[in-house]
Amino acid sequence: MNFNFTEFFSASMVMFAVIDIIGSIPLLVDIKKKTGEINAKKATFVSLIIMVSFLFLGEGIIKLFGIEVHSFAVAGSFVLFFLSLEMILGVQLFKPSEHSTKTAAIVPIAFPIIAGAGTMTTLISLRAEYQQINILAAIFVNMILVYAVLKLTKRIEKLLGEGGIAILQKAFGIILLAIAVKLFTANVSKLF
Repeated sequence: MNFNFTEFFSASMVMFAVIDIIGSIPLLVDIKKKTGEINAKKATFVSLIIMVSFLFLGEGIIKLFGIEVHSFAVAGSFVLFFLSLEMILGVQLFKPSEHSTKTAAIVPIAFPIIAGAGTMTTLISLRAEYQQINILAAIFVNMILVYAVLKLTKRIEKLLGEGGIAILQKAFGIILLAIAVKLFTANVSKLF
């Protein structure tokens, strides 16, 4: 297991696009209004635990169900494809459920906003192409960014404005779409 900067950078960008913490700022602001305050440390820590656990145990869990990593990566490419369509077209395909405001740092912020189905699918998909050490480093870098954004949500929203946030969502949506296509094409041939 050698650290590879190219793999680390690629995995970091994929994770950043999937987590889309900048694009989640309007949702985070809404949650903050409803709950009063977002516990950035708790949300970041729980997200980190979920992602690291799934990085190391996720493959074992899917094998328990008789699913290969390449099959999961192809399925993950579809999830990423639909997430990218949400970002690009501004439609909502994945509906968030209503939860208690007392658990807002964990539900819905840590799960599913930060470490949701798209993130978990991405981690398994990345394992099909990159070494774990590079993915783990990418997770840690993204958690530092997540923490910073959660702490500075109000300031970032004011700085970017609605237009800036919308542009970022569209740009990362296109990147995510390209990643979904790459994951699909890299793994679909290995299924046959």
